[in-house]
Amino acid sequence: MTKPPFVHPGMRLPFALLVTCFAAWGIAANMTDPLVQVFSRIFSMTTLQASFVQFAYYGAYFLLALPAAFLNRRYSYRTGILTGLGCAILGAFMFYPAAQAMTFGFFLLALFLLAGGLSILETSANPFVMAMGPEANGTRRLNLAQAFNPVGTNIGVFLAATLILPQLNVASAADRAAMAPEALNAVRQAELQAVMTPYVSFAFVLLAIWVAIALIPMTTRQERTQEAEAPLQFGATLRRLMSNRHYVFGVGAQFFNVAAQTCVWTFTIPYVLVALGGTEAQAGWYLQASLIVFLIARFAMVGLMVLIRPALLLGTMALLGTALCFYAAAVPGLGGVWAVVAVSACLSLMFPTIYGIALHGLGQDTKFGAAGLVMAILGGAVMPLVHGALMDAQGAALAYVVPGLCFLAVAAFGLFDLRHGAGGTRSQASARA
Repeated sequence: MTKPPFVHPGMRLPFALLVTCFAAWGIAANMTDPLVQVFSRIFSMTTLQASFVQFAYYGAYFLLALPAAFLNRRYSYRTGILTGLGCAILGAFMFYPAAQAMTFGFFLLALFLLAGGLSILETSANPFVMAMGPEANGTRRLNLAQAFNPVGTNIGVFLAATLILPQLNVASAADRAAMAPEALNAVRQAELQAVMTPYVSFAFVLLAIWVAIALIPMTTRQERTQEAEAPLQFGATLRRLMSNRHYVFGVGAQFFNVAAQTCVWTFTIPYVLVALGGTEAQAGWYLQASLIVFLIARFAMVGLMVLIRPALLLGTMALLGTALCFYAAAVPGLGGVWAVVAVSACLSLMFPTIYGIALHGLGQDTKFGAAGLVMAILGGAVMPLVHGALMDAQGAALAYVVPGLCFLAVAAFGLFDLRHGAGGTRSQASARA
């Protein structure tokens, strides 16, 4: 039997360009994670208040995913990608006036626009990658593309650890409250300039990617086929998706996966500060270690999927993630810190695996199905508020039960797919092809 191509002829350069997009939104997401701690110090806010950084970021993902699906369905994945990049560029540039205004709300607006653009980009790029080759190996192809996302996440954390965190003034909330208004204003101005610099630089990177994609034609066979189909009937599409138990469960699993990921990475620095002491800059290197683990594990998981059914691997790693989070909650200290770091290995395969399995076999409903899975990123907006509130009340360690419980929902989806799945068996067969 002839081995199916991994990518259709003519799609290799577009695939390579899309890989840069996967890295780009990794940079943005993980450069943003430390901002909860950063703004908590700069503006002397509680953890719950500062967690609205993630609410704005992932809330934008939720709100813009469905409009992105309409855009993709009406025009093309490429149009969606260019639109998303354009919006993200605007949001990143807005960090400059936000730094001049020196208000938390202005930064939230900039983050909302940046994340809204990335939502459109991600809603377009993930299914586009799956359409660039045979459906049989779509989940594995998406895992390969997503393997470059942690390259970006490591860059994002590195930028935060080197350009933002070291610039934070060591003055506590009490010290800041005692400062004269002019002195406090000078301290905040220097800190917010440090926040602004990497985001404005990132805008120029996104602009270069936008130009490259604008110059390359990229329409898949699937899209050319769909252009000849009957006009979209959104109501019928929605009913088909909502009646598909496998897809609906996948959306729920993605909600809790992103919730767990956001909680683990957002609150790594506060956890390390409580467990080991030190400064935010020193604690930031443990977050960097987490992302290195994530990067290595992502590539390892792509290889393991040749041998192990994706749903089985997903369920196993989710249960391990629960165990590690509960250990970190129960045993704060050096062991707990390394447990938090190790959780990133469990997270490494989850987003693309849930995504690929849930979308498998949706056919003409894929573009709107993809939007639902991106809207599930709302978990990253909601659960950090729960984590932050529990942290304010009970401490940084005990709050790690929140992502631990989220992993249980992901494990349940893995088990469901093993027993009833539409995508697990066929995905594994494709991995062996």
